[in-house]
Amino acid sequence: MTEIRRIHPETRYSDATVHNGTVYLAGQVPETLSGSATVQTQEVLAAIDQVLAAAGSDKSKLLTATVYLAHMADYAEMNAVWDAWLPPGCAPARACVEARMAKPEYRVEIQVIAAL
Repeated sequence: MTEIRRIHPETRYSDATVHNGTVYLAGQVPETLSGSATVQTQEVLAAIDQVLAAAGSDKSKLLTATVYLAHMADYAEMNAVWDAWLPPGCAPARACVEARMAKPEYRVEIQVIAAL
């Protein structure tokens, strides 16, 4: 039986679950609710870096990403931050969709899966 490890578990979810050499992150959201799409994307990507590090991985090992935007008008702004953050040659399979967020102040949420 393969071990399942949970990173920062809470009542409803864990920030990540590690199983069989793969890290599954929960959707990460920004701390700053009044920030621009740039600020919120920077915060979300920093949170992803922290959770991946806690799991023993990093952004160079991303397999997939799903980006949720409250408004597709923020697509270019989010992509500018994403492109600067992602190491060259490490682009994961990715989807980006417009979605209603859990809090109306959220402009971006990102969920990723990475290898260990």
